[in-house]
Amino acid sequence: MLHAVGQTEFDHAVVMVRDRLDALAPHFERQGFHLSDKAVHNLGSCNRLIVLEGTYVELLGWPPGAPPARKEIADSPFGLEALVFRTYDAEATRERLLKAGFAVNPMQELSRPAMLDGQEVEARFHTVRFAEQPLPGIRMYFCRHLTPECVWSPELMAHPNGARGLLRIDARAAQARQVAERLALVAGVTAEAATGGWDVPLANLRIHVREDATAVTPVLSTLTLENRDGAHYTLDTGV
Repeated sequence: MLHAVGQTEFDHAVVMVRDRLDALAPHFERQGFHLSDKAVHNLGSCNRLIVLEGTYVELLGWPPGAPPARKEIADSPFGLEALVFRTYDAEATRERLLKAGFAVNPMQELSRPAMLDGQEVEARFHTVRFAEQPLPGIRMYFCRHLTPECVWSPELMAHPNGARGLLRIDARAAQARQVAERLALVAGVTAEAATGGWDVPLANLRIHVREDATAVTPVLSTLTLENRDGAHYTLDTGV
């Protein structure tokens, strides 16, 4: 992974599948994505990943028939619902967010099993989560990868459909400028005016907030991916 000094990188997008991870995973495999094996976090949630160059898409949920594993995702709707920014220093990020006026929880340690070179290892993370989300309708937090090799393995990045990376994330909001500026404050960057709305420029992609009077509560709408042949397309989340 490249570390872009001075500008926040996007880490991963979360597609919430709630208690239907096993049922919905084939929908993504039929699109030609190679998913990681199902893993269970130390906090009780479970996931499978679509690993891309420098980023990934996390299919997140909890075991069938069980109550939601974590309070912060208990009410999350199906589909694209969270943005995760990357940090290389969780405590420094937490301090920056506190100084910016956000309500932030103490740094949290997260782990899950992962396969690396045919052996089971522990993937470990530090996360910085908000006590109160900066924007209604869009969950977000920061993640530091302590074991990035457990995520970005060449085997997991070899997708039959040729998927290479995330290019753009789109959201809709009635007050596009205010939402983009709030996202930019979280990320520590500056929002920019763009056609039809506002952009939040990150080191490795852009988040575009489109002006939509019907979106009284901001909502994430699409992920645009790029294939190795340069083709662009939006991820079909099945929702």
